Amino acid sequence: MTNRVFLPSRRALLAGLGGTALASGLRLPAFAQGKALAQTGPALQLRARPMTATLGAGLPQSPIWALEPATGVPATGPFRFSKGDLAVTLSNELPAPIVLSWLGIDGAQAAAPLTGQAPIPPGGRASFTLPLRQAGTILVNAQLLGDAADRPVSARALIVEDSPPVPADRDEVLLIEEWRVKPDGSAIAPGRSPDGTTAVFTVNGQPRFDLTAKVNERLRLRFINGCARSPLGLRIENHDVRVMAIDSQPSEPFPARDGQLVLAPGSRVDVLIDATRAPGTISPIILHDGTGPRTIAQLTMSNDAPVRAAPLPPAAALPSGNLPARLDLKGALRTDLPLDPTAQWIAPVKFDAATAPAYRVKRGRTVVMAITNPTAAPVVFRLHGHHFRLLDRLDDGWKPFWLDTLIFDKGQTQRIAFLAEYTGRWLMEATALNWAAPKLVRSYVVE
Repeated sequence: MTNRVFLPSRRALLAGLGGTALASGLRLPAFAQGKALAQTGPALQLRARPMTATLGAGLPQSPIWALEPATGVPATGPFRFSKGDLAVTLSNELPAPIVLSWLGIDGAQAAAPLTGQAPIPPGGRASFTLPLRQAGTILVNAQLLGDAADRPVSARALIVEDSPPVPADRDEVLLIEEWRVKPDGSAIAPGRSPDGTTAVFTVNGQPRFDLTAKVNERLRLRFINGCARSPLGLRIENHDVRVMAIDSQPSEPFPARDGQLVLAPGSRVDVLIDATRAPGTISPIILHDGTGPRTIAQLTMSNDAPVRAAPLPPAAALPSGNLPARLDLKGALRTDLPLDPTAQWIAPVKFDAATAPAYRVKRGRTVVMAITNPTAAPVVFRLHGHHFRLLDRLDDGWKPFWLDTLIFDKGQTQRIAFLAEYTGRWLMEATALNWAAPKLVRSYVVE
């Protein structure tokens, strides 16, 4: 019955991701994972190295590339740190150059891919400081230089802890990743032809994720779309789902309509769920990529004693971050940005920081970008360095959340605005929603 009800088409997914459904509850970001140990250390040592993984039930082990901690933090699950400066060291044990993106962290020039942090060659090593100014759910990936690589590379979640903690009994992260697998079990990297492959999805590196909750327990679930190219629809059956944060920034809390979320590639969403169903109730978590539904996880109500006699009262909004309450649209720098691959967009491997940027803006000024997709395919747009507001049609207001990633349907124009707060050169990404499509970049400069 569930599969007959939850059958969003690819067009419906794109409508939600393009902003029309964001205000009504069919929302942009993602889900959350299994339990991880708290980590408050000041350093994170990472190794990018080859490994094997089981990407689907009944499939043989597949060679992939992965990001693993060297010491000091759990080998699996998300990395967890308090706010403050984090010293990061990355060693590249892969046969290809690598550069990391830290999706959700603004103003980290030293770690900015390509504009601040150069690709690390095979056998190389780099160290930098990552400023963790805002609590939230961060996606760490190495997809920027991963097109047509020998192997696909898995991602990691980084959680910047709330202080004081958000009232919730559990905090779980579900990092969802897509793999294109050949009949022999090997997986191909994005940027290659997917002919002859099957799309499979993992949650926290496993084919399935199961979660048990006690009656009246409050769960904080952090959904992350770690897919390279695919937007995702999610539906959590039998529970009220309250969205609290999008793309690592607090939003005005709102209920997800019918328990449904829509996630752009790379997007994140934090939700709260109060487990109020009867003991023994099983609630599937259904994933839809626009081609068909599949159960990727389930939430089972435990027969144990309730956590409390009654559910907690509705949660207040998460503490606001460092972003401005209002934007000066009247005095903004206005610029047009076509998502046309022939309009000065280039492959990341060809990026040169000396190339003229799309625009320059003085620090402290608002930027309004009119972004148009003139191509015949939907395109994912991502802004590095800053979060943005999605403007209303008449530029007379904005949606009550911040984003760093947005999908544009073919022929669609949207306007976004942000405060140019952090000086430096920052990337913008544009990628068509096609496994074989290339990832393209341009830059902008805040002076």
